[in-house]
Amino acid sequence: MTDRSLSSDVAFTPAVKALQQRKGSRGGYRRMEEKGGWQTTVTPELAAFLAERDSFFLATASADGQPYIQHRGGAAGFLRVIDERTLGFADFRGNRQYVSLGNLSENPKAYLFLIDYARRQRIKIWGTARVVEDDPALIERLRPEGYAGTPEQAILFEIAAWDANCPQHIPQLIAAKDVAAALAERDRRILVLEAELARARAIA
Repeated sequence: MTDRSLSSDVAFTPAVKALQQRKGSRGGYRRMEEKGGWQTTVTPELAAFLAERDSFFLATASADGQPYIQHRGGAAGFLRVIDERTLGFADFRGNRQYVSLGNLSENPKAYLFLIDYARRQRIKIWGTARVVEDDPALIERLRPEGYAGTPEQAILFEIAAWDANCPQHIPQLIAAKDVAAALAERDRRILVLEAELARARAIA
């Protein structure tokens, strides 16, 4: 396999590899490359990770390379697996600046960044994206059930490569709804124990 065919080359450009060489990390990444580079299709593990995410970051760039990152949120699993190389989501109306859509109209290269703060896991996905406005059936298929709002279009993302980062430096954060559920369960358990204690004292 030549360097040109490595999936990780989507990120490891010659300039990046030169810096890795100078700073001492090229050897480790070369060993990764010798095993075939990064994943290029959706695995069961990636599908399970996506199904639990209720937000992600979408990065695009204009024709002259000006980058832009936008947060997308919705119901858990709103970023759907279409097939082993394609992801998609219904794009709901927001502030109507349309920066991401404008960028994709002239530069299809895109990037997804997904993070699970509770488990300190993150996934990076490189690829290309396109906007679909004239397929109502697709848009409805991607619309999360019961989610308020009207989708304006769908965005389909074709995977070029993806990789999982180590948990280093990721702060562990717990979603407010999960904290509330844990506190509610604690309070319920306290009431049960207090009732059991009261009955025991009455018998004594």
